Amino acid sequence: MPRATGTFSIDSWDAQPYDEAEGAALSRVHVTKTFDGDLLGTSTTDIITAVAPVESSAAYAGFERFIGTAHGRKGTFVLHHTATSHAGESSLSWTILPDSGTGELAGIRGGGQIVNDDGAHSFHLDYELG
Repeated sequence: MPRATGTFSIDSWDAQPYDEAEGAALSRVHVTKTFDGDLLGTSTTDIITAVAPVESSAAYAGFERFIGTAHGRKGTFVLHHTATSHAGESSLSWTILPDSGTGELAGIRGGGQIVNDDGAHSFHLDYELG
């Protein structure tokens, strides 16, 4: 199974709070990114975030459409994000939505992880083409 690795930068982060009641603040966030490495391209992401009163406790879930190339194969696909953090420990994973690939990425499936190292973002994505 090929592994794509690289980095991405967050080009925009547009958070819209919609519920700031006690217990956790909820927001809808629209994010744009640029990828470098084995994935070359851009993406748009929409996530729902929940941040507890203790700011190191948070979670998000959402979907991202990647447009570009994976190891030189051109197309698009959708990623499903799931993330949690607590007391400095975090888990950020993503899974390719089955049957969402287009172009030379049709049939792509797999998953991986994102690493956020004080704002520097890297990733790995293990995938196969059906």
